[in-house]
Amino acid sequence: METPLASWPWGNLGVYKYVLYGTVVAKAACEWREGRSGGWSLHLLLLFALRSLVYQLWFSFGNMLFLTRRRRVVEDGVDFKQIDKEWDWDNFLILQALLGSMALYAAPSLEELPLLQLKGCIVALLLHVGVSEPLFYVAHRCFHSGYLYAHYHSIHHSSPVPQPLTAGFATPLEHLVLSAVMAAPLLGAFAMGHGSLSLVYGYVLIFDFLRSMGYSNVEVLPARLFDALPVLRYLIYSPTYLSLHHKEKNCNFCLFMPVFDLLGKTIDNKAWDLHKEIRSGGNDRVPDFVFLAHVVDVISSMHVPFVFRSVSSMPFTNYFFLLLLWPIAFSVMLLMWAFSKTFLLSFYNLRGQLHQTWVVPRYGFQYFLPFARKGINDQIELAILRADKLGVKVVSLAALNKNESLNGGGTMFVSKHPDLKVRVVHGNTLTAAVILNEIPRDVKEVFLTGATSKLGRAIALYLCKKNIRVLMLTLSTERFLKIQKEAPEDCQHHLVQVTKYQAAQHCKTWIVGKWLSPREQRWAPPGTHFHQFVVPPIIGFRRDCTYGSLAAMRLPKDVRGLGSCEYTMERGVVHACHAGGVVHCLEGWTHHEVGAIDVDRIDVVWRAALKHGLTPV
Repeated sequence: METPLASWPWGNLGVYKYVLYGTVVAKAACEWREGRSGGWSLHLLLLFALRSLVYQLWFSFGNMLFLTRRRRVVEDGVDFKQIDKEWDWDNFLILQALLGSMALYAAPSLEELPLLQLKGCIVALLLHVGVSEPLFYVAHRCFHSGYLYAHYHSIHHSSPVPQPLTAGFATPLEHLVLSAVMAAPLLGAFAMGHGSLSLVYGYVLIFDFLRSMGYSNVEVLPARLFDALPVLRYLIYSPTYLSLHHKEKNCNFCLFMPVFDLLGKTIDNKAWDLHKEIRSGGNDRVPDFVFLAHVVDVISSMHVPFVFRSVSSMPFTNYFFLLLLWPIAFSVMLLMWAFSKTFLLSFYNLRGQLHQTWVVPRYGFQYFLPFARKGINDQIELAILRADKLGVKVVSLAALNKNESLNGGGTMFVSKHPDLKVRVVHGNTLTAAVILNEIPRDVKEVFLTGATSKLGRAIALYLCKKNIRVLMLTLSTERFLKIQKEAPEDCQHHLVQVTKYQAAQHCKTWIVGKWLSPREQRWAPPGTHFHQFVVPPIIGFRRDCTYGSLAAMRLPKDVRGLGSCEYTMERGVVHACHAGGVVHCLEGWTHHEVGAIDVDRIDVVWRAALKHGLTPV
């Protein structure tokens, strides 16, 4: 038999669980239409929105690593497994809204309540200290006993990294107890005739604020405050204090006030020393590898991990509700353009190494503005120099950050700073390897667009050595001949210059390095497969053809703390230029990888990637 109250009755409804608010919405609509201002229904809905916002804002703050990385309590990242477990973290808000709607049938009309009553606030505070805190403490210790822990509370403790959303990840029984704890001061104040609208909003939102703060995994309270007023250590908990409870599981059981742990002899005194250490930046660690990315566009900027976890942890999709936030995101873009520097976005751990993603605060279109190029190169250069100063081993340049016309594929920085200890990598060698290993071995002819680019050149030279005929689309005979002369003499005849798409109307293997319009795609015969290294990827207009995705590799299975998706990628998959930097770091190679691709190293890099557990998608 299933354990009672251990799972949510609407657990299988997905987003349709919000239909449970239907009766409250309907009642609020009736009250609004009838012009009745004394009903509670609208306030219940408003409270749900505000409470959700409190948790979301604390989540966003806690995951803005460029602000909080030095004060993180638990250093590990939140992985996809934890995110999926906590997906329906807001179930408790639905439960409490439904409980509230039933309780408020007996509540006085709003017309009979004052907006604010100081006596009510004092009564609620006293009841919180005298009833809610000890009740929660006792209940929490009970939930750490054998049966209750095994069947209920262990689910909550299965999340290794506390997050504001983790606060809501628990069973219905636990949240019923929490609801009683939360309701006691409000019911008491109203029963004594000292209730007010401000008391309801104030107490509930402060309660959520303190819970979110405790679970934020960022030490926000200054250690100097506790040193100046030692009594505060027992009156207000901290994220460090709560994290010790989640780690040890036998101490620090209080709701918000550690004095009850002191009275119950369950306080862990090393919380204060750990607090000081974290506030001093003791958890800051130098990364081994940095992937230097950039923003693609305004919509993709809202897929970052500190905005909406449910969005960033899934492959890129244009959600309708994000369009409503577009004006805000556009304003942020302008502010970033004017004031921002390269910042830390995300991280994960791989075999004892810390890998981070830094973001150049520039959007895709800005890379094609002539007047913006110097500023972009300055941002990239400063990031490389900062990484060098910190002791980073490898910096890999993403997409447009290594554009040939921008900085020669990173050559500019290596030439300007010949004493760099950090290795600058464009990752194009592995990108070429991924594309080349997608091509079936029985292929005898390919059509190549973007043929004279760095990647196009490497692909053409590699294939011609395999006795594969390469139709290189280019109008520049000079650039074609230069590449052809690089090939061995007995292979040069396999490289053929073509100037029109019609030349490939019988070729079923297209390697696309330049964007193709629907009209240009029509020249491909039925059954053609389009391999791609063009950004953005081409749109698949042909139903009788197949389209490959951008070159990418799946990270090894032992990656830890990865909880967000790269642009257009699946979970656990990164762009090949990112993967190329990972391989460079894992191998411990000491050379730069900038400028032209060394064709002879394509197979070397590919074998190294497979050796370290990276797999093609």
